Amino acid sequence: MLSPIQLYKQAYSGLSINSWYLSLVILINRSGTMVIPFMTIYCTQQLHFTIVQAGYILGIFGLGSISGAFLGGKLTDKYGFYDVQVGALLLGGLLFITLGFQRTFPTLAAFTFILSLCNEAFRPANSTAIAYHSSPENKTRSYSLNRLAINLGWSVGGAIGGFLASINYHLLFWVDGCTNILAAIFLLKLLPRSGFTKTTKVVSGENIPTSAYRDKIYLAFIAMAILYATCFFQLFTIQPLFYKTEWHYSERFIGGLMALNGILIALFEMVIISNLEGKRHPLRYIIIGVMVTGIAFLSLNLLPPVVWSGIVVLVVITVGEMMSMPFMNAFWIVRTSEHNRGQYAALYSMCWSMAQILAPTVGSQIILYGHFTALWWVLASMCLISACGFTVLYRYIDKS
Repeated sequence: MLSPIQLYKQAYSGLSINSWYLSLVILINRSGTMVIPFMTIYCTQQLHFTIVQAGYILGIFGLGSISGAFLGGKLTDKYGFYDVQVGALLLGGLLFITLGFQRTFPTLAAFTFILSLCNEAFRPANSTAIAYHSSPENKTRSYSLNRLAINLGWSVGGAIGGFLASINYHLLFWVDGCTNILAAIFLLKLLPRSGFTKTTKVVSGENIPTSAYRDKIYLAFIAMAILYATCFFQLFTIQPLFYKTEWHYSERFIGGLMALNGILIALFEMVIISNLEGKRHPLRYIIIGVMVTGIAFLSLNLLPPVVWSGIVVLVVITVGEMMSMPFMNAFWIVRTSEHNRGQYAALYSMCWSMAQILAPTVGSQIILYGHFTALWWVLASMCLISACGFTVLYRYIDKS
């Protein structure tokens, strides 16, 4: 039996230096992610918008993200992942700072859309870059390392964001913008623009889908992923408002919960991936993770409004996340080749962007007519439907 040190060494060994550099860039970028987790509170408490308006703002962010993911995939195929990453980070940084000066609903909505479009264009380019700088044997762990950096950044950003929000909400926009720009500078420094600007080339071979948009299995997978992602995004959109208004947690404690999510993932996800990868079909792990997430949301109707309840819910959601999201990446990446990877990456990013629209928009409407209690029941049911859908998909693939 391997010791804990050996387990961690095994989990992190064999990854390319460029994969580590890309993860460092993401870590810097995500360490400044503070605006979105506190946007509902900012809109309702600082700008005095209604909860429905706050939901619309986050829904508009998701709409821009869908457009940005599609655009980012197209630009990556045409110009290469490097230029798209740098451009999206620099422009996104400036737009975050500008967003903090908007005070009315129309202007905040307009700049939110533009920002999210630019911000999300980064994702397909980054996914393509990770695949380029990894080998077939360690692609899943390379993506998991990137996820680790994202979540570790979330832990830092959430903790600092909660502290800054208790002082002045406008500081969130400045920090978010500056870390975007800093990440672009690090990318330029650590991975100078060289011969890997374009990654697309036609690859011939059997059983390689020509287009992500014609891959029926992948489209079914995306549909189930949207259901799950719509539920998961409540953690960063509506759930903080629930903690603030119903369970009366402070902004600092809410930020601490966001930090705990990232810390748990940083400590355990890579080791879990290293030990589970290849032993079962990725869909089997995804099914378990989605079901666990549903249980977490249902528990918000059953647990008392005390500190330990928030911690328990967060831990359970994080377990569900670690069992599902890494293997979602594993599922889609094996269906790609170099000539169509941008399409698959864009569609997967669009899936999460669509969930960003549905999560706050649908969530706020359910709260308006049925309060938070109805929301948690609906989310638990959606997770059950998603898990059943993934089960059907797994059985179909297993028989074919």
